[in-house]
Amino acid sequence: MAVRRRAVLGAMLAGAGAFATAGCIADTAADTGAGRGAGPATGQKRKTDKANQPDELTLVATGDVLLHERLWTTAKRDGRNGDWDFAPVMSSVKPLVQGADLAVCHLETPLAPLGGPYRGYPLFQGPPQIAAALKQTGYDVCTTASNHSFDSGAAGVDRTLTTLERAGLRHAGTARTSAEAESPTIVDVRGVKIALLSYTYGFNGLPYPDGDTWRAGTIDVPTIKEMAKKARDAGADIVVVSCHWGTEYSSKLNDQQREVAPQLLADSNIDLLLGHHAHVVQPMEQHNGKWVAYGLGNLIAAHREPSSPKAEGLLVRFTFKRSGDRWITSAAEYAPLLMTDALPVRVLDVRRELAKTGLAAARRTRLERADRRTTATVQSLGATPRPL
Repeated sequence: MAVRRRAVLGAMLAGAGAFATAGCIADTAADTGAGRGAGPATGQKRKTDKANQPDELTLVATGDVLLHERLWTTAKRDGRNGDWDFAPVMSSVKPLVQGADLAVCHLETPLAPLGGPYRGYPLFQGPPQIAAALKQTGYDVCTTASNHSFDSGAAGVDRTLTTLERAGLRHAGTARTSAEAESPTIVDVRGVKIALLSYTYGFNGLPYPDGDTWRAGTIDVPTIKEMAKKARDAGADIVVVSCHWGTEYSSKLNDQQREVAPQLLADSNIDLLLGHHAHVVQPMEQHNGKWVAYGLGNLIAAHREPSSPKAEGLLVRFTFKRSGDRWITSAAEYAPLLMTDALPVRVLDVRRELAKTGLAAARRTRLERADRRTTATVQSLGATPRPL
């Protein structure tokens, strides 16, 4: 049922995505839930018709969207009539993304105006065409709090969120106004209200734009718990927290991850933690029967190290099942991803690729290494999520 729903949605959005790529983007109506991009949140607890909710639903999440220059070249090559198209980069993961009831991406960097100027490391400002491509791939919402959130100042924050909305994507993590910052993003998924909260460890030493500390939240346990409670009070059935944390390029947990994850998952208002920033895959683990994926690696990036873990990522899928008035995670699954380096760049669903016949020996060897290494890392703390 979910696959059919997304297939229809994807077809409907194909034209809109191309329109967005051309830069003539019309504002679109967002989901009916309260929060950013969907009109003002009332802050009042809303009643949900439990009888009309499904018995279970699925959530898919992936790693960092980090727009290095090589990806711009790929988008130029894949586009038509001078337009840039990032959707082909993600075509291998599209079936898994579209098959979920809710798909969550993590946009690490701010977006530029159409036509640029575009910038890579260290102060990113990426092409806005990525927003339409993410929507076409099947994503519904993007978390945005990261160490690069302020790379383009207040204008970058404002422009990024507006660009996501115009592509039909919800967002959580950064804000244009203090009122927006205080309203948790809540998405209506087949009658189930899912809240998305997003925080980061810091901003690479950059100050808050104009001193506005509400522009993005840092990882602070009491603050996150308070917002999770606010989301519950506003009607959320499930609360998902995204943390931009960890040590770059290390699959090992750092002190903040080890200390914060158990505290957050001990809170009755928080159901799931998703981690980003390390640019390599990190383990998965359970606390109090709830899951944390500490680091999902990259969805798309171009670190130019095709043999290293930096080229590998992780897609996770969690199935939530209704249990009385609450929702519990009944299944956790994962799929290893691999980013190619040769032009045109592609992110591959590793196991889907391995199932193909006629693979070149070198390609098969690299895919098998990604599968083994990702599985070993995911399970290194004793968790046993199922392979997708």
